[in-house]
Amino acid sequence: HSFPKRSSSDLVMNMDDLVAAKNKIVDAFGKVDGLVNGAGGNMPQGVLQPEDDSFSMNLQGMKEVMELNLWGTLYPTQVFGEAIAQNGKGSIVNISSMNSKRAITKVLGYNIGKAAIDCYNQWFAVELANRYGDAIRMNALAPGFFLTEQNRNLLTTPDGGYTDRGGKVIRNTPFKRFGHPDELIGAIVWLLSDASAFVTGSMICVDGGFSIFGGV
Repeated sequence: HSFPKRSSSDLVMNMDDLVAAKNKIVDAFGKVDGLVNGAGGNMPQGVLQPEDDSFSMNLQGMKEVMELNLWGTLYPTQVFGEAIAQNGKGSIVNISSMNSKRAITKVLGYNIGKAAIDCYNQWFAVELANRYGDAIRMNALAPGFFLTEQNRNLLTTPDGGYTDRGGKVIRNTPFKRFGHPDELIGAIVWLLSDASAFVTGSMICVDGGFSIFGGV
């Protein structure tokens, strides 16, 4: 199979593309035993700026962001989860966020989408356990604030300092720094592996303490 150059958001929202990707993987490796639902993110139309009227926000934009994060997790699970069930054993890891548990300003659609993922993560983990026992597990990883190309300009200045928003994040992160992407690897590998065999429906925070800090 060959796939046109398209964004991950396009691919995860298209069942035909997902099925084609699953078939390609099964053809190459013979099975699927792990899934990380890593697609998601935000869009300009899903941002409410302080100067915007809160009662005239772009509801369609918020909906698009919410759907990308929520359905961009459910669709791949339906397709690749079926392959995991055929394999008889496996682990699914959803990507949650600090936005799911705390009110992070500006990004309502993203907040709603990630909160919905937390609900789905727990609900479907129980469903899997009821149907497959401990053979198929589902958990979530909740990153804190990591510097990526998506948020670099939002959190840092060209000279390496912090924007106002970036400074607020740092002040509310006990480790007083942003995370490095490599620091997510250990938790993901653990959740995918048999080392977490008795763990399901959980949310593992990799956030430098952001989720537990009360700001005082």
